[in-house]
Amino acid sequence: MIETILLGTYTKQTSEGIYQVELDTTQKQLQNLQLVAKVENPTYLTVSQQQMLYAVDRYQDQGGVSVTQLGDRSQVLQHLVQPGTPPAYVTVDEHRHLVFDANYHEGTVHAYQIQADGTLNLAHTFTNQGSGPRPEQSEAHPHYVDRTPDEHLVVCDLGCDEVFILDYDAATGFQTVSKYETAPGFGPRHVVFNQQGNTAYLVGELASEVEVLNYHNGEFRHVQTLKTIPDDWEQHNGAAAIRITSDNRFVYVSNRGHDSIAVFAVNDDGTLELIQNCAIAGSFPRDFALNADERFLVCGNQTTNNLSLFERNSENGKLKLIQKDFAAPEVVCVYFK
Repeated sequence: MIETILLGTYTKQTSEGIYQVELDTTQKQLQNLQLVAKVENPTYLTVSQQQMLYAVDRYQDQGGVSVTQLGDRSQVLQHLVQPGTPPAYVTVDEHRHLVFDANYHEGTVHAYQIQADGTLNLAHTFTNQGSGPRPEQSEAHPHYVDRTPDEHLVVCDLGCDEVFILDYDAATGFQTVSKYETAPGFGPRHVVFNQQGNTAYLVGELASEVEVLNYHNGEFRHVQTLKTIPDDWEQHNGAAAIRITSDNRFVYVSNRGHDSIAVFAVNDDGTLELIQNCAIAGSFPRDFALNADERFLVCGNQTTNNLSLFERNSENGKLKLIQKDFAAPEVVCVYFK
């Protein structure tokens, strides 16, 4: 079976924009890298059910979101940008026909209304302020926005050590429901929820840790904190992407510096146990993703310009490297279409 993966990239060196690559699950290999759309610094992306590709965009020295119609000849339809830097994350709300982004450098979250042709109109902006104790936390840095299982929005602000639950209304914009504060210097980056929607796993980039949180009625409560790297690792590390399997049994986190993927087993009470730090055969694994049946994991290694393919043991959750050195330029987002 052939599965298609979209790759978001930086375009600082040889990359020209958004690429796609195939995963042959029978042959257990990656193949056929192709350019999909020429967009500057499309560092995160998502695809709607209508096959519209929404990506982080830098266009004419401004930042925002690009819109590309996928097909045999994909076409960039729109660059919706404004003065400032591009966002760090983008997601689609299919039910309400919205796109949200989180802008790390501007300290903002935007809501865009999807038009009939798939293009966007900027509707509302949420702005945060604050700081944290580390040098990287001199101001607010929203790094992630997405829906919660109960249809709120969750925002991870790395700069302020805060995780917001927000509501959004087309008429009035954003309203804050609750605010959870992590340990100082944690640097919340991304979060995932279990299938029941009552437990969240929050990755802290700056602390190289994962927090286990109870979630109920739009509020988080701390349960557990674990390191994503070995205790004796003394060099720099920044935790990055986090994923959870559909059976709720395993959580995965990428480590940039230690250059590994941390594998956690989920206990019956939702707490975690670190069971593996798997080397990724590359450097700076900014993102990774599981394929449709979760037998494989594909990791993008930004500074070594390669993808690594792992086979996943569904019983014990551990990873085995089966392909390395598949060339792909400046990869920072891995998205199974």
